[in-house]
Amino acid sequence: MAARKGAGVLELAVLGLLHEAPMHGYELRKRLNTLLGMFRAFSYGSLYPCLKLLLAKGLIVEDRPEDEAVPPLPLQSRRSKIVYKLTADGKERLQQLLTEAGPAAWEDEGFGVHFAFFSHTRADVRLRILEGRRSRLEERLDGMRAALARTRERVDSYTLELQNHGLESVEREVRWLNELIGRESAEQGLRAEATKNTNQDMPRETGR
Repeated sequence: MAARKGAGVLELAVLGLLHEAPMHGYELRKRLNTLLGMFRAFSYGSLYPCLKLLLAKGLIVEDRPEDEAVPPLPLQSRRSKIVYKLTADGKERLQQLLTEAGPAAWEDEGFGVHFAFFSHTRADVRLRILEGRRSRLEERLDGMRAALARTRERVDSYTLELQNHGLESVEREVRWLNELIGRESAEQGLRAEATKNTNQDMPRETGR
């Protein structure tokens, strides 16, 4: 189950990055490592099977160099010269993934990736993901506080500090989510009000 979730997250990340611009596999891996920190552990061994699967599904295509008949230079492989591009089906699949707002979108593994592509995500989906993430963290906070209360008298000072640090980290993220949810809700309210006013200002057709 965890492996399938990881594959889904990687698929979203790859399609999302290729939607921004075509790129070589090496460049794509660097973007995954820098933009999406949770992918630091991913290697070519993880990325290229994903690319192969996306190619087989017709979601991406390879743009090979015209001089493919020329042997690669030393330390240069043919693979390093291939540029990957998103297809129309790939764009459609990306939009499908970006509309998913279930638990996988707000758990630790998936939330950061979905958040990285919020600019391509519908406002209502963004809000559902943020609210789901907040709910998940509030559940975690309850568990952490209960565990801390039970063990406070039985652990050493360093373990206690570590537990408090973890608790504070989750509390900070909840506060951050509250701010984001507040802004998203306000913006949606303004858009709804503007749409309502526009509809009211439109001239009505009169019968003849």
